[in-house]
Amino acid sequence: MRIAIVAESFLPQMNGVTHSLLRVMEHLSDRGDDVVVIAPGAGAATPDHHGNARVDGLPSFALPRYRNVRVAAGGVRRIAAILNGFRPDVVHLASPFVLGWRGAQAAERLDLPTVAVYQTDVPAYAARYGFPVAEPFLWQHVERIHRRATLTLAPSRDALAQLEAHGVGRLRLWVRGVDAVRFSPERRNEEWRRVVAPGGERIIGYVGRLASEKQVEDLAALASMPGTRLVIVGDGPLRAPLEQRLPDAVFLGFLDGDALATAMAGFDVFVHPGESETFCQTIQEAMASGVPVVATGRGGPVDLVDSSRTGWLYEPGRLEQMRAFVQDLVGDDGKRAAFGQAAREAVAPRTWKSVSSALVGHYSDAIELHDAAARLRDGIPPRSNPLQAIIRRGSARRSDV
Repeated sequence: MRIAIVAESFLPQMNGVTHSLLRVMEHLSDRGDDVVVIAPGAGAATPDHHGNARVDGLPSFALPRYRNVRVAAGGVRRIAAILNGFRPDVVHLASPFVLGWRGAQAAERLDLPTVAVYQTDVPAYAARYGFPVAEPFLWQHVERIHRRATLTLAPSRDALAQLEAHGVGRLRLWVRGVDAVRFSPERRNEEWRRVVAPGGERIIGYVGRLASEKQVEDLAALASMPGTRLVIVGDGPLRAPLEQRLPDAVFLGFLDGDALATAMAGFDVFVHPGESETFCQTIQEAMASGVPVVATGRGGPVDLVDSSRTGWLYEPGRLEQMRAFVQDLVGDDGKRAAFGQAAREAVAPRTWKSVSSALVGHYSDAIELHDAAARLRDGIPPRSNPLQAIIRRGSARRSDV
């Protein structure tokens, strides 16, 4: 299969979108598929190679208040030229918004099937960044992109319902995988724990961007909890003010690879306060590490955390409830261990191989659906009603992995 990926972000920026794409690309490479990635680059457009994939980095500029986020320049014609030269079977729109919108238009010009992966709730960010009046206009743009797509994949039931409420159809559930070998209780390192909590405190951890939409400031509700140490992994524009607000917390900066896995396994409890998560990969990585989770009961975490079994979900905004749930776990070694074991067992089946295989199935369905629609449009009799078969498969795949 020949797959073109149009990505809002890619290497060297590492985030949830980039991480997912890298794991999907590994699977596609193992299958022998041909892949091109079109993404914002740091300078002039120069093709690069990542494994068997070619990466076309378009000229881009950094956002003034968020320098590591780049927005690609160039119009629809340029993307269409790349697609036309590559001749893909399907176009994968990864978290489409700016570049993805141009990718959707380019694919439409060339009559190519598209699979749009909804991953970032950009409209919800508007209020967090002080522009609540922009939210309905941003949703209009999201609707415009996903209504054009042959299929839209969403990572959680909440995201599916959100898109359905905005009139987006042809929806499928597609979750994220987790590397349960790298993220494992076996990574727990007592020497690392002594360094970050020399008094033997229970370690409350957070991993993620230090940005407004993550609501990291809510962790101040945990700052004075006796016998605990708050450890924050990540970087972003709010690091300096957060360090001032949480003077007793340990800030480790951005970590990845084995260093991140060691930190995850070293936590006693993982806390994520963000209310605009469509999924939340770091929750899944904490669970794979055998660490119980306390998270807000909204969005993607609702699908991941089984409250009172693998962690606790608190009502959005009720920080005293978040504190009580964290206290419940740090104060009970037996419960914490049982929750951690159940958490790991819950995510163990979600390997990247199984999740990426499901994605390839969605690619195939999009190609079939696009072909069937084209035949109907051209007045050609359908082949034994393929639309019904695709719809039936879609109903089954709404609960993929």
